[in-house]
Amino acid sequence: MLDIKFIRENTNLVKRAILDKGINLNLDDLLDLDAQRRDLLTELESLNATKNLVSKEFPKLSDADKKIKLLEMKEVDAKEAEVKQKLGRIIGDYERLMSIVPNIPSPETPIGADASGNIPWAYWSPQTGSVDPKDEAKVKLVPTKFDFEIKDHITLGKNLDLIDTEAGVKTSGFRGYYLKNEAVLMQYGLIWHALKKMQEKGFSLMTSPVLIREFALFGSGHFPFGKDEIYKISNSNEKEGIYLAGTSEPSLLAYYADKTLDEKDLPIKVCAVTPCFRSEIGSYGKDTKGIYRIHEFMKVEQVVLCKADINESDKWLETMREIAQEMLIELKLPHRVLNICTGDMGAGKYKMYDIETWMPSRGDFGETHSDSSLTDWQSRRLNIKYKTKDGNKLVYTLNNTVIASPRILIAILENYQQPDGSIIVPEILQTYVGKNIISNVKQNKIPKPELSPQA
Repeated sequence: MLDIKFIRENTNLVKRAILDKGINLNLDDLLDLDAQRRDLLTELESLNATKNLVSKEFPKLSDADKKIKLLEMKEVDAKEAEVKQKLGRIIGDYERLMSIVPNIPSPETPIGADASGNIPWAYWSPQTGSVDPKDEAKVKLVPTKFDFEIKDHITLGKNLDLIDTEAGVKTSGFRGYYLKNEAVLMQYGLIWHALKKMQEKGFSLMTSPVLIREFALFGSGHFPFGKDEIYKISNSNEKEGIYLAGTSEPSLLAYYADKTLDEKDLPIKVCAVTPCFRSEIGSYGKDTKGIYRIHEFMKVEQVVLCKADINESDKWLETMREIAQEMLIELKLPHRVLNICTGDMGAGKYKMYDIETWMPSRGDFGETHSDSSLTDWQSRRLNIKYKTKDGNKLVYTLNNTVIASPRILIAILENYQQPDGSIIVPEILQTYVGKNIISNVKQNKIPKPELSPQA
């Protein structure tokens, strides 16, 4: 949410953001409601001032004058009730429109209508290391190369008894799945490795609520925009709706709602691991095969609250991206970083990166991480402030994926597959899985010669 004073003073800038982000909002309607709201508030103040003045003078009046004043005050009361009724209606519409005013995107954010406007910012592969996207020759070397016919993650998972989508759909419905055996160890090994990494980097670890109230989703900006993507608990006894979180970001932010922090305690760095639930209503027909787009998954999420300084905020955006890339580099997985355009980022985003990991069966990169800076857009909704010598200020907020599973397993299984259908376990996961290779044949050592470019 933006400050209404900023909106009034930067109308053209806000209108440009509305257009570039594709938000269905007529800013002039909001400004008209704001003007009416202020007029009615001024009128209420005037009526209250009149009542206060009469209250002070009333004891000094004669009985006859008191009767006259009482009649006059009845008219003032009636007028006050009328104004309050009008104001209530206007405030409802005003707050609804205010809640969808987008943040102003950064100067570095590409202008684009949809995902086609996203710009590759960097590539990485085990063969080449970091690559500038302008270096086309090296970029073409990024995807894992195979000298045999590859299998997709579902075929690999079925053959090695790691994934069962048929039983998953029978039990859970569309997009249901089971992870089994080494895939389970791999998933929780990834989570444990991510948590230890975040602890080493100074983040406080949490397990945060998955059942959350509406205010938390409004505060994070998932409401009102993504309401169709969130599952609501129908039998909740709470007056306010209870929902299943699609990420731990809303609950991590809500932990600090209505708090005024000390400047010396910033930045606050928190990390949570939770199950996540998404209805994927807007994605029917997309990625229906396999475990790429599913209703429930596990994720380790990082959130930072920092001072209201855009340079510091930008630094944390890059730091969080580097942490996510560090996970992928340790896994030796080819990936790229995208600078997300205006039409593909959320309303509250100031700047956003996606990290996409190479998935051979898709013949393309698939999103595995999302790194976002929202300045004070969320903290204004949640009333998260910090004390300074010049008064209280709203914090800046950022969030990013550390690891999400099972989507990341697609990249691991497919990039590490071998000609015989076995899968080499990435080195950082071998301790958790208890073996170096997953195969139908019992073996503990990686076969020689090493056929995987990742090995």
